[in-house]
Amino acid sequence: MALRACGLIIFRRHLIPKVDNSTIEFLLLQASNGIHHWTPPKGHVDPGETDLETALRETREETGIEASQLTIIEGFRKELNYVAWKKPKTVIYWLAEVRDYDVEICLSQEHQAYRWLGLEEACQLAQFDEMKATLQEGHQFLCSTPA
Repeated sequence: MALRACGLIIFRRHLIPKVDNSTIEFLLLQASNGIHHWTPPKGHVDPGETDLETALRETREETGIEASQLTIIEGFRKELNYVAWKKPKTVIYWLAEVRDYDVEICLSQEHQAYRWLGLEEACQLAQFDEMKATLQEGHQFLCSTPA
């Protein structure tokens, strides 16, 4: 059975959304272990949790961002399936916008760095093709829906 994890693709926009789509910046975290890969916050589902509850809890634990500081974007949900540590894994992501552009990030020990990045830079740091495609799809979704 595949490991199941959930997370949020967190983004922020400059004050005038939709004027310039380059104003969308994604939050990526650098893992403290393994190959020190960059991903949005995510983690394994605990017993009794819904997928979205897991994504919100993991975001709080890994970044310090509370659910009340986020707006979940309706209509975007992406499921990724891949092998991690020689085991099949399923990760589900939603898009979430921070309500405060200058929100404070407090990393857990699971991560050693974070960066806010435009789409191109985020895709360069996201080493896995499925993650790059997910960021691109999320960006396209944001650019095609009203802010």
